[in-house]
Amino acid sequence: MSIEKVKEFFERQGIQDRIIEVEKSTATVELAALALNCEPQRIAKTLSFHIGNQVMLIVVAGDAKIDNRKYRECFGDKPKMLNSEDTTSLVGHSVGGICPFAVNESVSVYLDDSLKRFKTVFPAAGSSNSGIELTLMELEKYSNYNRWVDVCKGWDSGKVD
Repeated sequence: MSIEKVKEFFERQGIQDRIIEVEKSTATVELAALALNCEPQRIAKTLSFHIGNQVMLIVVAGDAKIDNRKYRECFGDKPKMLNSEDTTSLVGHSVGGICPFAVNESVSVYLDDSLKRFKTVFPAAGSSNSGIELTLMELEKYSNYNRWVDVCKGWDSGKVD
């Protein structure tokens, strides 16, 4: 079970007690915001893509959408999202609980600029009823990200806490 992998990962980091598990679903941005008592844009949704033979995750703000042109300019290919069956086997987490922590070794992680307007964000923690509040520095550290990218649209670039 992927929440167990995430718990073990965060236990090694000494922050397993910060995982928030709730009775309600956190499988969508709206549900996660309600369950975790935060603004929807602060939900750090993790999107999964094929790029060539590679699998990558992009963590974006809850109100952001992938901009095909920006994605193509950044990665040199059009976005091809993984289907739900492939996500579980290739990433190591199921849809609704995908997060950038404790993923399969070959998966690359990118963080989108849409997150930079927040002091803290709430990514999933491996299940459809979990999350964790992290600062951006913590998100960088624990996600083992490759780099920050600008591949989204639909969000207001105004600074928010």
